[in-house]
Amino acid sequence: MPVVSIGPFEVAAGAFALLLALIAVSFLVEALRRAPRPPERLAWAPDTPVHYVDLDGVKVRFIKAGSGPNLVLLHTLRTQLDLFAKVVPDLAKAFTVYAIDYSGHGYSDIPPARYDAGFFARFVGRFLEALDLGEVTLCGVSIGGAVSLILAGRGHSRVARVIAVNPYDYAKGRGTARSLSLGWLTTMACQVPVLGETFMRLQQFIIMRAVLRGGVANRESISPALMKEMYLVGHRRSHYRAFVHLLRHAGSWEAATGDDANIKVPVCLIWGDQDWCRPSERERHRALIPGAQIVTVESAGCPSIVRTNYAS
Repeated sequence: MPVVSIGPFEVAAGAFALLLALIAVSFLVEALRRAPRPPERLAWAPDTPVHYVDLDGVKVRFIKAGSGPNLVLLHTLRTQLDLFAKVVPDLAKAFTVYAIDYSGHGYSDIPPARYDAGFFARFVGRFLEALDLGEVTLCGVSIGGAVSLILAGRGHSRVARVIAVNPYDYAKGRGTARSLSLGWLTTMACQVPVLGETFMRLQQFIIMRAVLRGGVANRESISPALMKEMYLVGHRRSHYRAFVHLLRHAGSWEAATGDDANIKVPVCLIWGDQDWCRPSERERHRALIPGAQIVTVESAGCPSIVRTNYAS
């Protein structure tokens, strides 16, 4: 019986054909998904109105609750304003609390953009200006913490103080790769054109849940209802592209710390003792910011720290 030899060309051709088939399947999967309708009210705060504001043609979802000094809450990457469900009611007793969905997140519009650090900083700055907010305390987690520091470092006139929880400006912006193996795989795949987009179109609930749980010390920090909603929000058209671009330009977050030495407002840096950011990276960051205060929370990791510490 003759032996059939397969040369390098045939192997390459077969691999290419398989890749094309996988890409085609990923587009089919994406087309079959149904995007959720934006809820008219919040399940966790039905009496809190849901608002939208137009920022240069981009429709942005936000909420406003309570009265007092202005406090703006900024969520992590791949989440949305509902991340703060457990703290908004208490904070609203002492502050006028705003929480927003970034562009490309939650139920805000998803414009074509780089989704790098500068993009998000401009977005939040425009939000403060559009609502004419002054003497604002920016309180952000992950990229929200980094955005807060960027605006303060650039001397934004509306920012009075910053609370940055586990700011996402270390490890060249690849902190998610320090999550479980699926977090590493997602981060690395998104660095490769075509492969990253294909991977994200095929991503299923079990993968997204594992990635998000890899970032918390307490799995109960993200409720099953919110986890499911954030997965379904990912079905919105172009949502996956925004996330891929965010991860692909992740190095911009660490690069933006160059302005930290210019910060003139009070800053509190908060980490959980189980956060991905290493002690040496935390100390380096503190040294960049004049007079910054550091708080470490035991048995916590982003974003479970939100549940236990924002009210203080």
